[in-house]
Amino acid sequence: MKILLTFVGFHDPYTVGLIGDEELPGPILSLVKAVSFNKTILISTPNTQTHTAQTRDALNALSIETDVIDMPLGDPTDYIQILGGLRKSFINISHEHPGADFFISVASGTPQMHACWLLLTASGEIPARILHIRPPRFVTKEKPLVSEIDLTSKDFPIVKANIFSDGEYEATSNDINLALREIGIVGDHPSMKKAVEISAILAPTDVPILVLGETGTGKELFAKLIHRLSDRATGPFIPVNCAAIPKELVESILFGHKRGSFTGAVTDQAGKFDLANNGTLFLDELAELPVSIQSKFLRVLQDGMVEPLGHNKSHKVNVRIIAATNQKIKEAIKTGKFRQDLYYRLNIGEIHLPPLRERRTDIPKIALYVLEQINNSLKAPKRLSTDALKKLQTYSWPGNARDLGNLIERSMRLSKKTVLEPEDLLMTEPTDSEDIIPILPVPEIGFSLEKYISDTRRHLIKSALELAKGNQSEAARLLNISPQAVHKFLKKE
Repeated sequence: MKILLTFVGFHDPYTVGLIGDEELPGPILSLVKAVSFNKTILISTPNTQTHTAQTRDALNALSIETDVIDMPLGDPTDYIQILGGLRKSFINISHEHPGADFFISVASGTPQMHACWLLLTASGEIPARILHIRPPRFVTKEKPLVSEIDLTSKDFPIVKANIFSDGEYEATSNDINLALREIGIVGDHPSMKKAVEISAILAPTDVPILVLGETGTGKELFAKLIHRLSDRATGPFIPVNCAAIPKELVESILFGHKRGSFTGAVTDQAGKFDLANNGTLFLDELAELPVSIQSKFLRVLQDGMVEPLGHNKSHKVNVRIIAATNQKIKEAIKTGKFRQDLYYRLNIGEIHLPPLRERRTDIPKIALYVLEQINNSLKAPKRLSTDALKKLQTYSWPGNARDLGNLIERSMRLSKKTVLEPEDLLMTEPTDSEDIIPILPVPEIGFSLEKYISDTRRHLIKSALELAKGNQSEAARLLNISPQAVHKFLKKE
């Protein structure tokens, strides 16, 4: 029989989230959801009686047997009182549950309570195993959500293996989810799930990958994800913004040069391909490379050979190429700005990242992630009201997720309020002429106005259905059209 012993803290059973009135599971609920126990024993003190009652009700709702022990501490920081109370309580507990396996959580209660648990367990007076649960934002591959503190070691190392040797406990996050969290890719919209799935499938291979998406959609983040999930994860990840390189220096920076090969070349210089050897080279805004350099780049893709400026010999590099562009690649090919043979070589693995306006259900998740990151550097944490969140969801976000993150950080740092309202969001509202014209297509030969209007209508109806969580009547109200029109659209899909 596995029994969890824990004090109740002010963050139990739920703690206030970062958006509106959202409630997140506290330490005790998070632990029992991650690890299976036959019974939980809550230790209640005079200051936490209400929290204890609420925690007991929440555990009962999860069908977890729960007992409550009242410990009348006059001072929750008095070591003598806490030690005496725990000794007395455990004598009764051990008599009632002979042969049980006891586990102790040190996530709830005062630091003095945690210290007393450790003292009594380390001395062997309470034969139990200490469990540590981390806030989700601190979970990594090396630091799992739940771990055991081994008090038999003089260094008290945290055990990173499974808590139960019989395999009943397994980490709740796999390598992909951990990588997403650490890198900062947030969202579960179907289009994002598809992009992550393709990335995970292609990562173990060495095929070149082309990532397509508007500015701010996270192309470099996905390149880091692929690198992290690949066999090259221990090698270098070298990002290069091709649009920021002066044209006269592109060849030197990418392929390197020999001293004296051009004016100013006073020493030999390794290129980005050499720096990325045995790792990944991420070339952002690849379509900005001169066509002549694209030809040389194609050779590297084909045979892995690099020829620095001023050298008459090539040498081989072992580099995984991930390229990205925010341009419409097929239009760039038609205009001669991008080599078609280079595109065919790259699009063996092609990943499309959707703009934020096409995955509005991810906006609250991205906002929450940004809030968590920024609150780590603030003395007093801040939150968003539900009205502020609604305003974020209806904005066009021309700069996509990067634009959203920058706006939230700017608003949080400049506002004196704890809860930000819509008026506290420092949005740069576009003028009427700026609002939509920049995102309209440029008419050209082959352009179809009828098709564009049809595609726009389709996109808006799908977005409304997404915001309305599939409710056709609600989607119709958002678009100010009839429910019959929405129904007719769905029949055609």
